[in-house]
Amino acid sequence: MMTIFAMPKAFRGHIGMIQRNAIKSWTLLRPRPEIILFGSDEGTAETAEALGLRHIADVASNEYGTPLLGDLFRQAEANAKHETMCYVNADIVVMNDFVRALGPIGSRWKGYLAISERIDMDVAQPIDFDGDWETPLKEQAKTGGKPVGYTGIDIFVFPKGTYPRVPDFALGRLWFDQWLIKAARESGTPVVDLTRVAPVIHQNHDYSHVAGGKEQVWRGKEAEVNLRLYAAAPHAYTFLDVTHEMLPGGEVRRVWLRKEKAQAKTFVWKALVQRTARVRHALNPWRKSAEAREG
Repeated sequence: MMTIFAMPKAFRGHIGMIQRNAIKSWTLLRPRPEIILFGSDEGTAETAEALGLRHIADVASNEYGTPLLGDLFRQAEANAKHETMCYVNADIVVMNDFVRALGPIGSRWKGYLAISERIDMDVAQPIDFDGDWETPLKEQAKTGGKPVGYTGIDIFVFPKGTYPRVPDFALGRLWFDQWLIKAARESGTPVVDLTRVAPVIHQNHDYSHVAGGKEQVWRGKEAEVNLRLYAAAPHAYTFLDVTHEMLPGGEVRRVWLRKEKAQAKTFVWKALVQRTARVRHALNPWRKSAEAREG
């Protein structure tokens, strides 16, 4: 059994709709997890009551009023009924293949961190959760979704006690997600990538819920403080730094040299593709002919 905890934004407009989609998906996981919604933003208490979830209103915040990750994690562990914890962003749809993938992980290790890459997808309407809702959503993700890449980290599963001391990161700003991987790696905890078996779905949204918008999230003062708390170079700990991955057949294998291979691929791209673009353009007679005809 698992306790999912999250801190939604205010339930207004599009962001409210996609959060209701996400949270409803969590209630349909089997076995049904305990779900705790934190925060006092508009609609949080009402959503918790409507879906039969637990609600804890008060979370410590910084001088800007942004909730702090450290207090959120402390309260979640203190109040959770189960030993397995899952922190997830409140716009992430989770399906049952993710829960099934956790079984072999928990059986193999007492301590671990399980993560899965997200697929970005535009969702304009409430999801119809009647019947087999997962199959059409997976097909929609295959045709219209976009894997975000190695920095898209939105769901974290770990046993209680994995994070005895969590810094006071500003929630919803950069770098706290990568710190969770960093802390696990530095403590010798296996970090397991479930992406090939159970990616999760991120419903795209704007940043109108933050004063200053995306610029504030990415480059504001709170992001600067978070980077100092992260105490590493940007993107130093991502999906490229996992220790294990689960294969489609359910086997869990050690990951070797994933970051090094990615760095080599990037180097080759820059050296052989980007730097030679002008030369290849100049030497391409077909392109020149086409441009002449268009002119």
